[in-house]
This record gives sequence, C-alpha cells and structure tokens, in this order.
Amino acid sequence: MGKAVIHAGGPGAGQAAKIVNNMLLGVTMAGTCEAFVLAQKLGLDPQTFFDISSKASGQSWSMTSYCPVPGVGPETPADRDYVGGFAAALMLKDLKLAMEAAKEAGAYTPMGGEAEELYQRFVERGGGTKDFSALIKMIDDSWQVPDDEA
Repeated sequence: MGKAVIHAGGPGAGQAAKIVNNMLLGVTMAGTCEAFVLAQKLGLDPQTFFDISSKASGQSWSMTSYCPVPGVGPETPADRDYVGGFAAALMLKDLKLAMEAAKEAGAYTPMGGEAEELYQRFVERGGGTKDFSALIKMIDDSWQVPDDEA
C-alpha cells in the first residue's frame, strides 16, 4: 500500500505513526484548501498561486501532489469531482483516533482538533464519501448536500 516500509517500533507503533501522519495530512490539506480559497478571493488565479506556492515556503504534499483545485497541478480526485482517493469519513476517523491518542498522551494538538472539527462538519453535510480534499468545497461555501441526503 505504501511506497516505503519503515519499522516504527514495538506493538502499536505502526498505528501511532499512521494516525499521526494522517493528522498532519488532514491539517495540511485544510490549510491548503483555505489558502486556495483566500487566494481566489484576493483575485489570484489558482494556477498562478499553485505555481508560486508549490515552489516557495508554502509547499507541501497537499499542494504539490494532491492539489484540491480541479485542473491545477497533477491529476487528483479534484479532477474527478472528488470521487476516489481517501474518503473524508476515513480522514475524520483517523483524526478522531489521533485526538483520542493525544488526550491519552497529554499532548496539545490544537490544529489537529480544528481539522477534526472541519471534517466533522463536512461529513455531517454529506461529504463523507467524497475525497478528503473536497473539504475545499465547504470552505469556499460551494458545497451542495447530495440529493440523496437532502
């Protein structure tokens, strides 16, 4: 499933690595979505913003490999109406696991908590089966609840 196999440690370490990595992914995707929406509201062309940010300090995997804007960057689920990829409901599940683990470990994870809240709202509004990058549709206020859930 993954490109690299790295021994994380003893029992449970692999699961811990997975949920912490996915927490980071959820946080960076939420930030990437916010940045694209703000860039567009400030009059920047999405492709131009991508060209700048993907080569500057804002660069991240969510930006350069999994851009949430259709037609920008490499092909992603955004180019297929957010079908396929990693379902938002699964991202929410991993964020909940990460927040539970953070609580048990006494770790302060405010960005993880904010990402969990965003994905919770998106899933509650019918986005659970869409790719997690479809969060941009809720952030830009263009999300429409699917007809079968309205």
